[in-house]
Amino acid sequence: MIAENVRQVRERIQKACERSKRDPQRVRLIAVTKTFDAAKVREAGESGISDFGENFVQELQEKRAELGNPEIRWHFVGHLQSNKVKYIADFIHLIHSVDHWSVAEEIDKRGARIGRVIDALVEVNTSREQTKFGVKPESALEFVKSVAQLKNLKLKGLMTIGPFLPDPEESRPAFQGLRALRDEIRNAGIEDVEMTELSMGMTHDFEVAIEEGATMVRIGTAIFGPRKKD
Repeated sequence: MIAENVRQVRERIQKACERSKRDPQRVRLIAVTKTFDAAKVREAGESGISDFGENFVQELQEKRAELGNPEIRWHFVGHLQSNKVKYIADFIHLIHSVDHWSVAEEIDKRGARIGRVIDALVEVNTSREQTKFGVKPESALEFVKSVAQLKNLKLKGLMTIGPFLPDPEESRPAFQGLRALRDEIRNAGIEDVEMTELSMGMTHDFEVAIEEGATMVRIGTAIFGPRKKD
């Protein structure tokens, strides 16, 4: 079932890229495995997925230990607390959710301690929902300027979560806003900030996100099925 789901998701990515005249190779599929066990991660890996996202540090540690697969690129996509950074600093491929100076500072500190530059994205609350994390859009440029001074944290781009509404079209303004913000930051010419990545789009709205420039989509339900209750 997972292999067929992956095939269908890739097909939808392909079609969204065709509509927006984009290269599908520029859209990375990240399978979000929150609440799904290691066996399902393994099955998705056998279906050709190399990038997996986790929301919770403990769950990530447990699955990584059980799978023991160094080829997996692990992404942290949930809200990250400063005191949890130490548990993932030595192996994480990309942290999608830097939204506070204390978190950025801790990532930099842990990276320096182990001699590693850690790649990360700044999370932006483009929908301005009080229940969501992320820096405010109007604060993002100054936040990026501050984070860019850190030597062991490398900013690669931005991340956002679209509003959870029935019509995926209602997520489009949030994605357009993130792309515009990315362009504004690029034009600011901040040294050592690449801003090549836009992590946006989940099962309910990833096609709209791709049409608006997403380079990474975070898909759970469409690959693994309905998620267990937290």
